[in-house]
Amino acid sequence: MIKTTIYGLTKKELLQWFLDAGEKKFRATQTWDWLYNKRAASFEAMTNLSKATIAKLTESFSFNPLTLVKEKEQQAATDYSFQLADGANITTTLMHHDYGLSAYVASQADDDDERNLSTGELVAQVVTLQHYLDEKETDERISHIMVIGQEPLADLTSVLGFLKIVNDQAGLEIGARHMTVTTNGLADKIQRFANVDLQVNLAITLNAPSNDLRSRLVPTNRDWSLDKLFNAVHFYVDRTNRRITFQYVMLKDVNDQPEDALQLVNLLKDIHHLAYVNLIPYQALEDDSRYAASSRNRQLAFFDVLKKQGINTVIRNDYSPELMLAIKQLK
Repeated sequence: MIKTTIYGLTKKELLQWFLDAGEKKFRATQTWDWLYNKRAASFEAMTNLSKATIAKLTESFSFNPLTLVKEKEQQAATDYSFQLADGANITTTLMHHDYGLSAYVASQADDDDERNLSTGELVAQVVTLQHYLDEKETDERISHIMVIGQEPLADLTSVLGFLKIVNDQAGLEIGARHMTVTTNGLADKIQRFANVDLQVNLAITLNAPSNDLRSRLVPTNRDWSLDKLFNAVHFYVDRTNRRITFQYVMLKDVNDQPEDALQLVNLLKDIHHLAYVNLIPYQALEDDSRYAASSRNRQLAFFDVLKKQGINTVIRNDYSPELMLAIKQLK
């Protein structure tokens, strides 16, 4: 049986575990400090805990569930391939931006079953990357997080637990406004997300302004049509007054016509002050020849339509992990 990782417990849950185990309250605070400030590599490294306490922790929890399989450096980014305790594989990316270091955290396994990751498996990705940075002794720290995957909101409970842990002021203290969760448009989960008392950002993969086309490109639309999605979007905006980012991969002769731009304006007109559109030029992946990139002129014309109607938009060419994922998910 695979033990739960210690990284899956919020500070409150860790405190309760220590009390239930007959330990003093301050031992939970010490352990939390070892996990997220000193960033210990094992329970045994927690030198101010007694051997008996360490034995209890070791019996109840695993430590880091990640095993590094491969590290691949690219321009401004490093991909880390990890194996989880059950043999599943994930890829986590650390990327340098002009505003800081971003961790792109995988919410699902890369394998065929694409299982949802637990809170602890999510947290361990950030802690492990920060530990690698600590070893370089450059004083760099992860300042931004984006949760990506086939559908990060599929297991909203685990994702929310993760966000609370990495946001905790007594630990990693990554600002809520510096964290973003992506989704293909699970309307029910977006409404739940709106009710959470965390100022975390939301990014929706849109890719089309009509139901027929979006159902082809984004299968989630078959269950959560644009009507349902935008009912949830309006609820989110009314509830949080926070900006929403919309990812839109531009495909030649598919979704890049002036009428597509006008339809998109119509979708966003009631929330234009809080809508931000990333126009993503398509980039072919491996042998996939189904789509081609829109011409630069088409991109600019589409951009102009949105801007003239008061929609904040930008053409993205950096191909960071969340943008590449929006391309990979095209059907």
